[in-house]
Amino acid sequence: MFRGKKYRDAVKMYDKANLYDTAEAMDLVVKTATAKFDETVELHVKLGVDSRHAEQQVRGAIVLPHGIGKEQRVLVFAKNEKADEARAAGADYVGDADLVDRIQKENWFEFDVVVATPDMMGTVGRLGKVLGPKGLMPSPKAGTVTPNVAQAVEEVKAGKVEYRLDKTNIIHCPIGKVSFGAEKLIDNFNALMGAIIKAKPAAAKGQYIRSCTVASTMGPGIKINGAKLSLSLLNN
Repeated sequence: MFRGKKYRDAVKMYDKANLYDTAEAMDLVVKTATAKFDETVELHVKLGVDSRHAEQQVRGAIVLPHGIGKEQRVLVFAKNEKADEARAAGADYVGDADLVDRIQKENWFEFDVVVATPDMMGTVGRLGKVLGPKGLMPSPKAGTVTPNVAQAVEEVKAGKVEYRLDKTNIIHCPIGKVSFGAEKLIDNFNALMGAIIKAKPAAAKGQYIRSCTVASTMGPGIKINGAKLSLSLLNN
């Protein structure tokens, strides 16, 4: 694959084979980000589980200390007073069957997170085939199916992110922007990794954190020492 000069120069700043501690890794992520825009920093964690088995699923949500640096557009499926609560909490779009029709007929997806009250899930279920593949289907585990829609909206706006395994047993999740600087990225990283480690399924055997990499949008991947990380976060 052809790589530009900036990327090739960035690669020279670190050792691809080395496993860095968290502070070094975040410092390198900031230094190797050379794009003209404020790049997103993502965490990629491969776990020693098998996502094909329900008892080995790893999924949840957490409010990051410094948010993710992006304004999340929230769509809420709710009726009556719950709809009013959602609007008061700052939801961008609120409705019920009308929004289902809009998504189905207009292929409308101008939102980042979907929240629903439990009584609306029968209606929202009609969107499973389109919301599911995009990772937008609301879920009780992620706190996006709840009677307390106001709190759910406020948490998303404050920087709540959902983490979940893909089919290759890897979690991909944003932890902020390059402009945050290393210290804030470390705080967000530790919060997210702490949640992932605590969510280890009882059925998981052997090494849980198989690999851990952070990278900016256009930058190279920086590997973090997962074994050392697990011990430090569990002891905190």
